Amino acid sequence: MHITLEADYAVRIVGCLTAEKRRLDAKTVADMTGVTLRFALKILRKLVASGLVKSFKGTYGGYELARGPHSISLKDVIETVEGKYHLSRCLSNEYDCNRGMSGQCKYRSVFNDISADVEKKLEKYTFDMFS
Repeated sequence: MHITLEADYAVRIVGCLTAEKRRLDAKTVADMTGVTLRFALKILRKLVASGLVKSFKGTYGGYELARGPHSISLKDVIETVEGKYHLSRCLSNEYDCNRGMSGQCKYRSVFNDISADVEKKLEKYTFDMFS
C-alpha cells in the first residue's frame, strides 16, 4: 500500500517551498522536485485552493507557503490532493460494503481504527521537521 504519485509530489512541492523560504515560480518548483511542469501546476492549484500555498502574478510572481511550515502537516497536504484518508473504501460514503452481507461489515470498525491512527500520525509530522 502506498500514497498516490500526486500526493507524493504534493509533499515534495510543499517541502521544496519550505526549504527555499522564498517565492518560486512553477518551473523552478517543477525542476527542483522532479515533477513535470504540467503536473506541478495542477498540484499547485490544489494547494492554493486549500490555503496551504499562496500564488502571486506578475514579474515577481510565483508560489510560497501561505502559513508557517510548523502549521502544515503531512495530513494537510495529502488530504488536499487525495481527500480524507481511509484504509478501506468501505469507510467512504460512496461505497456500500454491505453487499451480500447481513448488517454492518465486520471489518469496518477495525479499518476505521487503523485509519484514525494513520491520520493522527500524519497530523503529527509538520514541515518544520523537514527543513
